[in-house]
Amino acid sequence: MNQVREMRLAQAFVTLADTLVAGYDLVELMHYLVDTTVELFDAADAGLLLADGQGRLDVLASTSERTDLLEILQVRTGRGPCWDCFSSGQPGSIPDLAREAERWPEFAPLALQQGFRSVHAVPLRLRNQTIGALNMFRTQIGELAEQDRLAAQALADVATIGVLQERAVREGAETEEQLRYALNSRVVIEQAKGVLAQHRQVDMDQAFTLLRGHARRHHLGLTALAQAVVERDLRPADVLSEVSPAPRPGIPGY
Repeated sequence: MNQVREMRLAQAFVTLADTLVAGYDLVELMHYLVDTTVELFDAADAGLLLADGQGRLDVLASTSERTDLLEILQVRTGRGPCWDCFSSGQPGSIPDLAREAERWPEFAPLALQQGFRSVHAVPLRLRNQTIGALNMFRTQIGELAEQDRLAAQALADVATIGVLQERAVREGAETEEQLRYALNSRVVIEQAKGVLAQHRQVDMDQAFTLLRGHARRHHLGLTALAQAVVERDLRPADVLSEVSPAPRPGIPGY
């Protein structure tokens, strides 16, 4: 690990540790985690599954629509490497997805169709409680480097503490409400992405970039901004005015 990446990794730990104070945006934290994972480690894309208080999984963050598609498929079917990582609470490594078509007849072909060749997952866990999984998708066959896996697990562990905080150990109802709010926030963000994509004829990845960029430039919470777009308190044109349009590519369905 070179010096620049070591410094960037240290910064990521500081940022995640800052979530231990009140008032952070959980959805923004999870998007930061998947973005940082792709930036620092040998992964083309990343996604994150998070469970509510009853253990029901949902997709909370992803770095692209193709990753989002694969995570949603696993939630719907209850099958796939990321789902298995959450269920077992243990890291999972699939170095060659082409060999897993029989094991995961829905997931493996779709992952290959989206350009991925291997996937590696680490659990979001605190002691014996697992609340989700961080998933790294690669376009090459092979194992993830051990130092990358260990560092990704460490980031996931710190993020888990940020999600649960100390009060989660004492107040399960409060934790459940926090997770439910985060999952509902994702729905609002997806709706806002759809509004922006339709308004400017860009794809969903570009729409999210616009939304998040506007939130950062104006020091707004991502969820609050998305809600304003969905409820038309903020016009889509106001969010898009600083960005040039781009063509919308197609994404295969399933």
